[in-house]
Amino acid sequence: GVGLFISYLFKVSKKLSSSPSVGDVVEVQADETFPCDLILLSSCTIDGTCYVTTASLDGESNCKTHHAVRDTIELCTAESIDTLRAAIECEQPQPDLYNCVHFLFRSLGPENLLLKGATLKNTKKIYGVAVYTGMETKMALNYQGKSQKRSAVEKSINAFLIVYLFILLTKAAVCTTLKYVWQSTPYNDEPWYNQKTQKERETLKVLKMFTDFLSFMVLFNFIIPVSMYVTVEMQKFLGSFFISWDKDFYDEEINEGALVNTSDLNEELGQVDYVFTDKTGTLTENSMEFIECCIDGHKYKGVTQEADGLSQTDGPLPYFDKADKVNREELFLRALCLCHTVEIKTNDAVDGATESAELTYMSSSPDEIALVKGAKKYGFTFVGIRNGHMRVENQRKEIEEYELLHTLNFDSVRRRMSVIVKTQSGDILLFCKGADSAVFPRVQNHEIELTKAHVERNAMDGYRTLCVAFKEIAPDDYEKINRQLIEAKMALQDREEKMEKVFDDIETNMNLIGATAVEDKLQDQAAETIEALHAAGLKVWVLTGDKMETAKSTCYACRLFQTSTELLELTTKTIEESERKEDRLHELLIEYRKKLLHEFPKSTRSLKKAWTEHQEYGLIIDGSTLSLILNSSQDSGSNNYKSIFLQICMKCTAVLCCRMAPLQKAQIVRMVKNLKGSPITLSIGDGANDVSMILESHVGIGIKGKEGRQAARNSDYSVPKFKHLKKLLLAHGHLYYVRIAHLVQYFFYKNLCFILPQFLYQFFCGFSQQPLYDAAYLTMYNICFTSLPILAYSLLEQHINIDTLTSDPRLYMKISGNAMLQLGPFLYWTFLAAFEGTVFFFGTYFLFQTSSLEENAKVYGNWTFGTIVFTVLVFTVTLKLALDTRFWTWINHFVIWGSLAFYVFFSFFWGGIIWPFLKQQRMYFVFAQMLSSVSTWLAIVLLIFISLFPEILLIVLKNVRRRSARVRTKLMLIKYVIFLPTLAHFAKHNSVSIMLIPTRSCSSSKAIFSSSPIKSN
Repeated sequence: GVGLFISYLFKVSKKLSSSPSVGDVVEVQADETFPCDLILLSSCTIDGTCYVTTASLDGESNCKTHHAVRDTIELCTAESIDTLRAAIECEQPQPDLYNCVHFLFRSLGPENLLLKGATLKNTKKIYGVAVYTGMETKMALNYQGKSQKRSAVEKSINAFLIVYLFILLTKAAVCTTLKYVWQSTPYNDEPWYNQKTQKERETLKVLKMFTDFLSFMVLFNFIIPVSMYVTVEMQKFLGSFFISWDKDFYDEEINEGALVNTSDLNEELGQVDYVFTDKTGTLTENSMEFIECCIDGHKYKGVTQEADGLSQTDGPLPYFDKADKVNREELFLRALCLCHTVEIKTNDAVDGATESAELTYMSSSPDEIALVKGAKKYGFTFVGIRNGHMRVENQRKEIEEYELLHTLNFDSVRRRMSVIVKTQSGDILLFCKGADSAVFPRVQNHEIELTKAHVERNAMDGYRTLCVAFKEIAPDDYEKINRQLIEAKMALQDREEKMEKVFDDIETNMNLIGATAVEDKLQDQAAETIEALHAAGLKVWVLTGDKMETAKSTCYACRLFQTSTELLELTTKTIEESERKEDRLHELLIEYRKKLLHEFPKSTRSLKKAWTEHQEYGLIIDGSTLSLILNSSQDSGSNNYKSIFLQICMKCTAVLCCRMAPLQKAQIVRMVKNLKGSPITLSIGDGANDVSMILESHVGIGIKGKEGRQAARNSDYSVPKFKHLKKLLLAHGHLYYVRIAHLVQYFFYKNLCFILPQFLYQFFCGFSQQPLYDAAYLTMYNICFTSLPILAYSLLEQHINIDTLTSDPRLYMKISGNAMLQLGPFLYWTFLAAFEGTVFFFGTYFLFQTSSLEENAKVYGNWTFGTIVFTVLVFTVTLKLALDTRFWTWINHFVIWGSLAFYVFFSFFWGGIIWPFLKQQRMYFVFAQMLSSVSTWLAIVLLIFISLFPEILLIVLKNVRRRSARVRTKLMLIKYVIFLPTLAHFAKHNSVSIMLIPTRSCSSSKAIFSSSPIKSN
C-alpha cells in the first residue's frame, strides 16, 4: 500500500544553493548531477523530455528518457515557472528506486521523477520541483554506512589468546600453590643459609601469596606472543604489495593494475564462501552487438551489398514473388527502426540524412541501440524524431516519416513493448517486439514454428533474442484504442493496472515477422572465472538492478546457470498470478522447499559434494518479491518467509537477484552473513550502486570500470576486470591464508616451547621464581632469534605452485572454513610444543645427572643448564620452520641460517666481554665453556633430533602416501587405455552406449563407467 502522503506547496526559489529545500524549483544544466529528488516540470525540448544516466544508482550507464508533467511542459523559462502555484502530494520516503506515487495535477510515476545522483545528458536544461532532499532522497536511503571488518584469522587469534591466557594463569596459580605447599616444611621455608628479615616475617601471608602469583605471571608472561601482533601487521602490510605488483592484474586498456585499500583482510580472500557480483559492467562489457536476424523462419546474416534486400544464408525462399520477399524484409527493418525508445544525441553537424553515419544513439536499453544499428547496417537508418514524427532513411536514401501516436512501454510482466504509428499514406500500424514467450501467444499459430526453431538455437548460443510482430489497425478501432489509452493514463487510482489491461487488449491478433539475435558481450574470461569459483565450492549470486530477462540471459552466457539447471522463480510475474500475493508467495516457498529437501536430504555429507551428484537448482528473485519476504508480517516460526527463503537459497548452486535497489543488495549480503556458521561473503561491483553491498560484505572488491571509481574507492581491493577475481582468490587468497595461519600457530608453538622448560624448572628450584634463561635471551628470543625466519616464510611460502592453485580450483576447498586454525590443528601444535619443551628440559636434566661434564672435573651451573636448553630450543624451532618450508629462496636461506649464526655469534659476544653496565656477569664465558664439552655437543644434536623426529616421520609418511597414490593413478590409466578399446568394440556390437563421467568427489584421474541400452538402428 501507499501509506501516508505528505502535501507540499512549491514555488520558484531565487537563491542558489547546493541543498535545496522541499518545494523549491531547481534549474539543472546539462551534465550536472541532480542535487535532490525532483519532479520534472519542464525541459528545453518541445515534447518535455530529458535524458539522464543513472550509473551511480542502478549501474546502468545508458541514457533513460524522462517526461515532464503534461500540464507544465510549456513553462520553459524562469519567468513562466515563477507564475506557477501548485501543491504536490508524495508518499513517505522509501528506498525503492523503481516505484513511486505522486500527485500534482494528475497521477505521476517513475518517468516523471529525477533521482539525486543521476546526471542530465543531451538536454540543455530542465526545471524540477524538489520532493525529497537530504537524507530522505532515494540515494541516501540506499547508502550503507561503513562497518569495522575483522578477518576470521583475527577472531581465531583472540580465541587462542584466551586459551594461552588461561594456561598462563593456571601455571602461575599451580606454582604459587605448590610453593606454599613446599614451604609448609619449616626447613624449606627458612633454611639456615637464607634467613628471613623481620619485615618479611611480619608481612601478611595473603599479600605474599598475591605478590608471588604476580611474580610467576611476570616469569611466564612470554607465553603470550605479544610480538606476534607486530609480525602479523608487518606480514599483512608487506604481503599486500604482491597483489599490487602482480603483472597478471595489469590492464593495458586503463593502464592500471590492482590496488589494495586495506591489508587487514588478505587472508580473508582464502576463506570466501559466497560471492555476490553485479552484472552490468562487472560480468558484461555493457555493449550489445547485432548478430543476425530471422525473417519468416529464414536466417539472415551479413551486410547487404545490394539495395534490394538482405543476404540470406539458409533455407529456400518461401516467396514465389521476389517483390513480396523484399516487402517483408523492409517491413521487418522498418519495425526495428520504429519500435524502440532510442533518441538521437544532439549534434549540430548532423543535418537530415546526409551525414547519418555520424548519428549517436541513446537509450535506456543497450539492446535497442544494437537493433537500430543492426537495421542501419542493412540500409534502414533511424534519423530521429521531429515534431512527433519518427524519421527513417530507407535503402533508397529516401526519408520516410511516421507519426508516433502511442508508445506502449516495456515492463517486466508484459516482457514486450509496442508503438502505434501512422504512415504518410494514412495507414495505422502497430509494431511489437518482445520475448518469444510474450509474443508467440499473440500471433497466428502457423507463423510460429519456423521462427521458434531459430529463437531456440540462438538462445542456446547465448544470444539475447527478441521476436518482432505487427498488425494493421483500422481507423475506427484506433479511435477506441486512443480513448482507452488516454483514460488509463489520466486515472488517479490503479493507473498501472488499467494501462496494463489496455495494452493487453491492443497487443492481440498480430502477425509474426521475424526475430533478432543480439550478443551481450561478456567480459573476457567471465564464464571461465565463474566456473572456477563454482569448482572451488563457492556460491555465486548475481545482484543486479537490470531486468530479469537481460540478467537471466547473461547468467546463461557466463555459465552461472547451466542448460541442465532447473530454475525456481520468485518474481512479480509468478506471484501476480494470484490475487493475494503473500499467499501465492507462501505457496511457492513451501513448494520449492519440499522439492529441494527431497533432492538434498539432510546428511552429514558436505552440500558442496551433493551438488555434483544431484540435479542443480538455480533461484531467480526480484526486488519487489524480496521486499515481501523481508517485510512479511508472518509470525516467527516454521512459516516464516525469511527462514524458508534462506533454506531454499542454501540448497541452490546459484542465485540471481534482479531489479535490486542498492540497499536491497546490502540486505541480501547481511542476510547471508547472519546464516548459521557465519559464512564469509565477498561482493564485487563497478558502480556507485554497488557500494552498499561492498561495504556490507566481509571483503569488498571494486572494479575500475567505465562507471566511475566510487566502487573502487570504497572497496578493500580493486582490480581492473572480473577475471582477475579468479587468481585473487584461488592463488593469492589461498597462499595468504596458509601463510598467516602457519604464522599464528607457529608463534604460539614456539612460545610454549620457550616457557614450558621455565615452568618445569620451578619444580627443581623450590618455586623461587628463579629464571631458567638469562635476561638477554628472554628479550632477544622473539625479537631477533626467531622473528625473521617466520616473517620471511609468511611472505614467500608457496606450498603449492601458483599455476597449480589457479588450474585446480578444488584445492581452495581444502582450506575453507578456517581449516588450519580449527581446534584439531591447534591441539596438534600445542601438544607438539609440549612434547618438545619436555624433551628440551628433561633431556638436559638427564645430561646433568653426571656431576662433571668436563675432563678437569668442573661442574656446570644453572646458567649453563639454561643455556643448553635455550640452544636446543632456538635450533629446534628454527629447523622446524625449515622442515615446513616448501618454497626456498635466497631470502629464506639467509634468514634461517643467518638467525642461527647470529644466535651463536651473540652468545659468544655476550659472554665474552665484561660489560661495565651490568652488576652481575653471570653469563661470562658460559657459552664458550659449554661448547668445550663433547657431551654437550652430543646432547644438543641428539635432543634436536628427538624433538623433530615426529615431524620428520610425518613428512616421510605423507611422501610415501603421495607416491603410492601416483602409482595407483598410473596403473588405473593403463587399465583404462587397455580396457576402453575392448569395451567400445563390445558396445558397438551390442547397442550399448558408454559414458565416461569424471566426478569431483573422486580423484581427477578416476572415472565412472555408465552404460545404458539404446535402440539399435
